[in-house]
Order: sequence, then structure tokens, then C-alpha cells
Amino acid sequence: MPWIDTVPYEEATGRLKTLYDRVKGPDNNVDNIMMMHSLRPHTMEGHMAIYKYVLHHSNNTIPKWFLETLGVWVSSLNKCPYCVDHHFAGLKRLLNDDEKTAAIRSAIDNRAIDAAPLNDQQKLAMEYAQLLTINPSSITEKLVSKLRDAGFEDGEILEINQVSAYFSYANRTVLGLGCSTDGDIIGLSPNNSDDPNDWNHT
Repeated sequence: MPWIDTVPYEEATGRLKTLYDRVKGPDNNVDNIMMMHSLRPHTMEGHMAIYKYVLHHSNNTIPKWFLETLGVWVSSLNKCPYCVDHHFAGLKRLLNDDEKTAAIRSAIDNRAIDAAPLNDQQKLAMEYAQLLTINPSSITEKLVSKLRDAGFEDGEILEINQVSAYFSYANRTVLGLGCSTDGDIIGLSPNNSDDPNDWNHT
């Protein structure tokens, strides 16, 4: 049970019901992280907007599987099993390569990113995400320049920054309010990247 009151789908009315209908998955399932916002629906609207635009938008050019990898990494660093479980399932679905996803998960769990089946550019992005998560004031322009020198365009550096920052926000929402995966369908996400207003979880 969460540490604050939440409103189940069956009891929702008005604006909350409208938002639940936008974010729900099969059988009217609403992810618990979204239900945490039920007493202040406007914060759910803000959360979903930034989540959809940052992670599931067609204008992103970094592959979605790697953005999910960054999310799992940040969530692991923040010791947030809720987001690790949800987004590792999404990563596994996107990659469709059990051996590679298992190796990525092992590297994340063991804090051994050098051992992950990622290229040097991606490992550098993981380094940036780690510093942004655990010691953000240590980041200097030099690291951003290294990302650029590794082949990331500035817009892609922004993607890395925003995905990493978003997951710390989501992790703190979960960890600070006692959110669990009880009753959730693990790994659903708003996958229609072509429509930023489509929040339905599939």
C-alpha cells in the first residue's frame, strides 16, 4: 500500500477520470506511479507530458532502447526497483535480444558499465547519466564536449540530459511516497511516439 491515499480507477470522477482514461492500459489498469498523483491530477498531467515528450517522442534521434537503458541505469543508481523493473521490461521488449539485455542488466546491477555490450559513445552517455544522478555539480563543460566529440549532436546531448533528469524525478516520486508494483502490468508504456498526445499504455 502507498503511504498516501490514492483514488482507484473505479472511484475516479471528473478530471481525474479523464486523465486515467488517457493513461490506462488493458482492463483499465493504471500504473501505480500515475495513481500517486490522483489527489492532485494536474501533477499527473505534468508528469505524463514530460514523460511522453522526453522518452516517447518521434523527434528523438537516439534509439529508444538506449534511452530506456539510461532510465534503468539512473533508476538502479537511485535504488528504485519500481522503475528498474518497469523500464527493463520495456528495454527487453525493444531490443528483442535476451542475451544483450541480460548483459546490460548484469553490468548495471554490478556497476560495471565497461562490461556492458555498448559502444564507447553509449558508455560515455552512461557516465554522464551517472554523474548527473549522483553528483550533478561535478559535471563540467568538458564532459559535454566529450559527448560531442564522441559523435552526439547537441540535441542528442539534450535527450540524454532530459531522460536522465526525468528518471531521477520519477524515482523520487516512487521512493518518497511508497509506490510499489503491486497490481501493475510491468513494462507497459505509451508507445505511440508519432502522437505526443496519445498517453495510452500498451
